[in-house]
Amino acid sequence: MCAAGRCWGRRQRSLLWVMLLAAWEAAWGQLRYSVPEEMPKGSFVGDVAKDLGLQLSALSDRGFRLIERGRTQGRTQYFSLQGKSGRLVTAERIDREQLCERVQQCVLRCELIVEGEMKFYEIEVEITDINDNAPRFREAEIELKMSEMTDPGARFPLPDAHDGDWGRNSLQSYELSGDEHFSLAVQTGPGGDQRPELVLAKALDREEAAFHELVLRAMDGGDPARTGTARIRVKVLDANDNAPVFSQAEYTVRVPEDVPVGSVLVTVTAADADEGVNGQVKYSFKKITEKAAQIFQLESDTGAISLLQSLDFEGDHSYELEVQAHDGGGLFDTAQLTIIVTDVNDNAPEVTVSSALTEISEDAPTGTVVAIFSIWTLNDRDSGANGEVRCSLDGTLPFRLQSSHGSYYRVVTARELDREQVSEYNVTVRAADGGSPALQSSAVLALRVLDVNDNAPVFAEERYSARLAENNAAGALVLTVRATDADWGQNARVRYRLSEGRVRGAPLSSYVSVQAETGALYALRSLDYEQVRELRLWVRAEDGGAPALSSNVSVLLLVVDENDNAPQVLYPPPALAPRWSEAGALVAKVVAVDADAGQNAWLSYELAKATEPGLFRVGLHSGEVRTARSPLARDAARHSLVVVVKDHGRPALSATATLQVVLAESVAELLAELGSAADEAAAPGEPAVSLTRWLVLAVAAVSCLFVAFLLLLLALRLRRWRRQQLLPPDSGALRGVPVSHFVGIDGVRAFLQSYSHDVSLTADSIMGSVLNLAVSEEGRREKVAVGRLVVRSEVWVLIIFQLFFPYVTCAV
Repeated sequence: MCAAGRCWGRRQRSLLWVMLLAAWEAAWGQLRYSVPEEMPKGSFVGDVAKDLGLQLSALSDRGFRLIERGRTQGRTQYFSLQGKSGRLVTAERIDREQLCERVQQCVLRCELIVEGEMKFYEIEVEITDINDNAPRFREAEIELKMSEMTDPGARFPLPDAHDGDWGRNSLQSYELSGDEHFSLAVQTGPGGDQRPELVLAKALDREEAAFHELVLRAMDGGDPARTGTARIRVKVLDANDNAPVFSQAEYTVRVPEDVPVGSVLVTVTAADADEGVNGQVKYSFKKITEKAAQIFQLESDTGAISLLQSLDFEGDHSYELEVQAHDGGGLFDTAQLTIIVTDVNDNAPEVTVSSALTEISEDAPTGTVVAIFSIWTLNDRDSGANGEVRCSLDGTLPFRLQSSHGSYYRVVTARELDREQVSEYNVTVRAADGGSPALQSSAVLALRVLDVNDNAPVFAEERYSARLAENNAAGALVLTVRATDADWGQNARVRYRLSEGRVRGAPLSSYVSVQAETGALYALRSLDYEQVRELRLWVRAEDGGAPALSSNVSVLLLVVDENDNAPQVLYPPPALAPRWSEAGALVAKVVAVDADAGQNAWLSYELAKATEPGLFRVGLHSGEVRTARSPLARDAARHSLVVVVKDHGRPALSATATLQVVLAESVAELLAELGSAADEAAAPGEPAVSLTRWLVLAVAAVSCLFVAFLLLLLALRLRRWRRQQLLPPDSGALRGVPVSHFVGIDGVRAFLQSYSHDVSLTADSIMGSVLNLAVSEEGRREKVAVGRLVVRSEVWVLIIFQLFFPYVTCAV
């Protein structure tokens, strides 16, 4: 019972260790399988998906790659992974002796890369040996020569057999059959190898038998066992008492692996004291592997060993050979030859990227994995410093190498990326060994940076301004604003729109519009300089990102004045001039205004027609009518003057004013001329009573008009005061515009001052004062309107008053 309990306890402990080992391998993502060699293609190795706990959908949807360590381009891939079942199967028939010559444990390593998860797993597959090779002798026929003087017990080395299998399946024993004169002895070499020797058991007699036929059999330990045979023919010679002797028992030579083919590596020499045939020494290989026999050649007469094909340090570091020297009498000597191959830096590191990205967003955080590769893919098959590999990245790129778990390396981002500065990267991973000169190789990772909407549109100018002539056609192109976005694709698509605003109480969108795609700004209506001098607006540029980014720019649209308003004559009343006036005396003043601005509103006056040429002249810029000479007695009492008023526009616009001038010697004559003018104006045959009634009505009308004017002026003043209390100071759209742009105020004031000086009428003085009061405040729209109204009212009052003043006086 105790023994059974102890046995059960050992089983539990063994099971526990197996479970711990499986958990350890699963934690590190490593699997190990075992499969015998020479399995047919497609043979099952292991269920990788089940052992790693992977879902079959993850392998099929996310993709995977199976990479065998140390496998370079052109070498055979021995395993494949079935994506549908997740099983690891053989991709080719595997020959253990070809893969792992002289290696006790043959293990193939591969890596499973799951692309979508950026994970990797290590898989080891041990190739176990089967007894598929029989022992074999390099020569099937062996001829030995022995002197009949050879003493019994003499030993003669025999060529040993070679078995490519390993362990129990390799060569185990030798057997000799065929003759009683000989026996077999097997010696164990320093490396544990068996060396057969032929032992002379009974003295030879050439006369009795000149030849002896023997069979040497080599057997391995397989089940069933395999054997190989060699036939030995022993020729009995006459006495030869001196055997060849090598100059040294062991030869050692160091040869670089890049020595040219055909070069003599070493020459062995042996001397024989005999003469004749017994003293002629021939050389041959006694012990040499099949691979070495294809590389080295021994000249039988000279003992020179030359190279048949190139050496490869990475294949074999050294070769151990036995050279035999024998004379014509059958005596021989052996020497040990060791050829050591020294490494030359003839293998560049091999760079193979296991997994890599092709696209990365520019807002990817620092440390984002771009590519994965392992140090096995950088395996340099040289030795020492020649096989030490250093990895680096070319250039000053925003990436760096990072050592990962085990032998893996990762290429990660070292800082934030900016697509607007660099949109594509070619990341060169370079591997260099420590040789002199160093050999290196590289792999290029092509990486495209994806755009993120991190740049707002930028206008080409800080602010825009344009000039547009008034009276433009509706839909006229004003200017084009242009904004660019440093992003790409939809994030760089810019659209334009107007910011909300109002002009003279109307929406800004009723005046101008902007084309969303091109940024072209159009005028939707015909603009009038006399109403709108300028338009200030904001244009917004917005990209197509999510969320969208935008920027604004100020646009100033200046309306340019055109000469579209002709001068308007405000004050051409009948004029009175005494006959005793001197040359240059002021007779009257023509007052005109132009609604345009600038030179389009600059007015000039010309006398186009006069009843008496040369008697009167008109000031070019003032419009004052003055006497050119003193009136003469022969000059008519009444004169008609036609004055042309022109502006300075292109083309110039003009207006005409007809002025009646009355000349008189005295006040009585002046009143008489006015009375006659009134009589001419009255209808013929009308009674005096009717005329008087009309004069009284005219006086009453003038008085009422004057009172109404005063009330209107007061109402306007009150209205302006009220608006100043309710609105901010700068609320007027046309504030700050000089009244002289609309009305010839300076000319009106000058005329009224001169006229009030020459005509001593109380009513006229009062009207002039009111007019001066209204005109004195310039710069606001209400004052402009008041000025116009005052001028026009005063003109009409003075005209009526002058026409009817004589009749009013007579009536009184």
